[in-house]
Amino acid sequence: MTGTDDDETIKVIPSGSRGRPARSRAARSGRVLFALAWAASGGALVGLAAALWILWLRPLPLQKPPPVPQPPAAIMPAPSPPAPAATPAPAAPAFAVRTANEAEIREHVADTLTVFRFAANPNIIVLDFPTLLQQGLMLDRVAALQEKAGLPRDRVLTDAELDAAIRERGDTIATFYYGHDYSAAALARFFELADRQHIALNEQEEKLRALVRQLGWFAPGALGGLISIPRVGADPNVTMSARAAILRHELSHGEFFSDPAYAAYVRGFWRTDLTEAERAGVRRFLGSEDYDTADEELMLNEMQAYVMFTLDPQFFRASDAGMTDQRREQLQEEFLRGLDVAWLRDNMIHKLAVAP
Repeated sequence: MTGTDDDETIKVIPSGSRGRPARSRAARSGRVLFALAWAASGGALVGLAAALWILWLRPLPLQKPPPVPQPPAAIMPAPSPPAPAATPAPAAPAFAVRTANEAEIREHVADTLTVFRFAANPNIIVLDFPTLLQQGLMLDRVAALQEKAGLPRDRVLTDAELDAAIRERGDTIATFYYGHDYSAAALARFFELADRQHIALNEQEEKLRALVRQLGWFAPGALGGLISIPRVGADPNVTMSARAAILRHELSHGEFFSDPAYAAYVRGFWRTDLTEAERAGVRRFLGSEDYDTADEELMLNEMQAYVMFTLDPQFFRASDAGMTDQRREQLQEEFLRGLDVAWLRDNMIHKLAVAP
């Protein structure tokens, strides 16, 4: 249909099959959103109502009953601390050591090796042997290292070497020495060298090692002197007077080894009171007895033992060292004046008083 220009013209745009006028896209979208929101809210309300209905219909959960109190656990006593490990009993000493004076040692008759500690100087240990053979088996190898002429000073002899050295001198193990004397340091050195060389020592020498260990003489700086004597009758030469002379001689060595002040006094006396000729005479005598005369300390130590304290002519006479009896007595008197060892002073005073 048509009209005039003043008439309002309305355009009709087909909208689908029903021929309704079309709405704008914005209006249609708002309507759709409103509908969706209504539906969603309605759905939510329905869901909430359904949830409340279900909760109302479910029975309430039973409360968990309170825990039944348990009786208190029995209080167990604290475990006892473990008992300390038993301390092993100290090993019994290898030797029983008896303290005795000179007279008691001299009069003793040994059936087995007996060890004495000298009462006047406890650092002197005396080994009293029942036989010369037992003494030799224990100490001859030490003697070979320490003082025998012509034998090495820096190593221990093997069994074969020791046997050869004894035979060359016309001796036996028993007669190599009648008495022995060594310092603690010398004995420790002997065993150190033997171990270093892997020398197999005999049973008696191992007993000596045990004694040295028992005495504590392996400690650096240990002071001590070990001496030995044989029993009367060990051979025809060991009479009671011979045993007494050997004991006195060796005890003076023990004092030298265990008393630094006495050793210093002897050194001074050797250098200043004996003449050069007298020192040479002592060396000749000691050389004839197979001592190492190149060892000055050995020479002066033997001088004091022979010249001052060995009065039995079976073992030493003044003439053996190129002296007269009068000169020997004079030296003894001079030695006594400066001597500061009580037991040696008493001995010398007594001997000089009864000298012919």
